[in-house]
Amino acid sequence: MAEKINGSCHCGAVTFEVSAPKFVVSCNCSMCRRYGALWAHCPPNEGAILTGQDHTKTYSWGDHMIDFQACKTCGCITHWGPGKNADQDRFAVNLRMAPLEVMNALTVRHFDGADSWEFLD
Repeated sequence: MAEKINGSCHCGAVTFEVSAPKFVVSCNCSMCRRYGALWAHCPPNEGAILTGQDHTKTYSWGDHMIDFQACKTCGCITHWGPGKNADQDRFAVNLRMAPLEVMNALTVRHFDGADSWEFLD
């Protein structure tokens, strides 16, 4: 894995690491805009949930392609993974869970998940 970024939910029960992404995605779909997440997608980045896989609660709706994961204790949205109808084994981690200095240095790309399914920048 290239340069690594580590992150965790507020209480520390769920932790992850991801290779430093070229950019993170801010999506405006009905879920992501409410969560306020900055997603590092895997792939193209390499990442893993290190601890707490059994300490999350899942939310999935609509086409059930994505399962959003939140810590059972502190409620932070930490990552999403493939839902029951997913055709790919991919996931993304929420880099808002990374240290502030890391998060502030990220390049953010804006994705129109609410309408066109294209990057807006």
